[in-house]
Amino acid sequence: MNLENKVKKMGLGHEEGFGAPCLKCKEKCEGFELHYWRKICRNCKCGQEEHDIPSSNEEDRKVGKLFEDTKYTTLIAKLKNDGNPMYKRNVMILTSPVPAKNITIDTVTYEWTPPVQNQTLARQYMQMLPKEKQPVAGSEGAQYRKKQLAKQLPAHDQDPSKCHELSPSEVRHMEQFVKKYKKEALGVGDVKLPGEVEVRASDENNLKNGRDRGTSSAVGAMEKSQNQKASQYSCYHCKLKMEEGDPAVYAERAGYDKLWHPGCFVCCTCSELLVDMIYFWKNGNLYCGRHYCDSERPRCAGCDELIFSNEYTLAEGQNWHLKHFCCFDCDCVLAGITYITVNDKPVCKSCYMKNHAPICQGCHNAIDPEVQRVTYNNFNWHATRECFLCSCCSKCLVGQKFISVEGMLFCSVQCKEKMMS
Repeated sequence: MNLENKVKKMGLGHEEGFGAPCLKCKEKCEGFELHYWRKICRNCKCGQEEHDIPSSNEEDRKVGKLFEDTKYTTLIAKLKNDGNPMYKRNVMILTSPVPAKNITIDTVTYEWTPPVQNQTLARQYMQMLPKEKQPVAGSEGAQYRKKQLAKQLPAHDQDPSKCHELSPSEVRHMEQFVKKYKKEALGVGDVKLPGEVEVRASDENNLKNGRDRGTSSAVGAMEKSQNQKASQYSCYHCKLKMEEGDPAVYAERAGYDKLWHPGCFVCCTCSELLVDMIYFWKNGNLYCGRHYCDSERPRCAGCDELIFSNEYTLAEGQNWHLKHFCCFDCDCVLAGITYITVNDKPVCKSCYMKNHAPICQGCHNAIDPEVQRVTYNNFNWHATRECFLCSCCSKCLVGQKFISVEGMLFCSVQCKEKMMS
C-alpha cells in the first residue's frame, strides 16, 4: 500500500466510528468520517446516529457524566483507571426452554431494562413496549435505543469539552446551565404497580397538605387508596385506563399522582420513548434532553450545539453561531453573499449550481436560481424561446399550451404524433 492510500485509509481513524457504513444511505456513503465541527458525516451528511458504529463505552460514559452530582449516582460507577463516572445499565438475560426434539435453550438479552429488583415486573414492562422498540440485543429495538441515546442526550449539551471552540465565558454559562437543569429538571422514571404508586402519592399529599392531621387520618387515606378500583388509574399521557396489575411508570418530579403506560412515557416534543426513562420535567410536560435544552436555549443549526454567546444570527427560521452560518457543502461563510436553501440547509450559489441546480431539458445546462424556469412533471426548462419550445417544430411555448411526454414538449397533437411515429 502506497503512502497516499495509507494516509487516506488512516484518515480520522482516532475518531469514534470512522469508516462505519451509513444505515440510511447504504452504499452511497463511503463510510463515516466526522466533519471537523458539524456533528455529521463529511461523506453523506447524515448524523453519527445514522451509522452502524460498533458499540463502545462512550454512551455509558456520557450518561454517567449526566448522572454525576445528582441523586442518581446509584446508576453510575467510578472507573478505577481515570475516575470518570460510567453508567451502570441494568441488563437482563431471560432464559426459557423451547420444546423441541433435542431440548435447546432460548435466550433473550435486553441491553437495558428498568432498574428494579423484581425481574417479573421488568419483563412485563419490556413486553408492553412496541416490539420494534424493545432493546433486545442485535435487534431493531437495540438499534433504536442506540439512536435515541445519541439524539435525545447529545454529549455536547452537557460537556463543554465536546463543543467547538467555546470561550471561557461560554464555558461558564454552560456549566451553570447544566448544573441548573440537573437540580431542577433531570429525572429517571421508576416502574411500579399502580397501587404502589397511589399509596406513595397519598403519603406525599399527606406530608404536603396534612401535616397537622392525625395519624389515623393518614392511615385511613392510605387504606382508601389501596382499595381503589383499577378503573380509577389513568395514564397522564393518553388518559386511558391503567390496569392495576400492569407496570406503570412514574416521574418523581411530576409527583406520584401521575402515571404513564410504559409506551406513553414519551417526549412531548418528538413523541419518542424517553430513552432509558431519562426525562426532563418542565411546566407539566416530559421532555427528552435535547428538546428540554431547546426550550431553554437557542441551538445552532450548523453545529447542533446550544448557543451561550450573546451574539448569534437568525436566518431561515433557525439560529446560528455567527461563524457557523456557512454553506452546507463547502463551509464558506455566507454572511453578505447570495445563498440558496436546499432541504432547509443553506448552500452558496457556486455549490448550488454544481450540486443541486435543476438541469434544463432544452440546453442540458444547470438553471441559475435567479432566472425564470418552467417546471412540469419533475422536468425543468429555462423559460426562454431557445429552451422552452416544441420538440417537433421548434415553436416557442412560453405562455402557450403544451403537451409533455417524458421531457419532450409539443405544441399540438399533430406535432406529438408526427414526432412519436
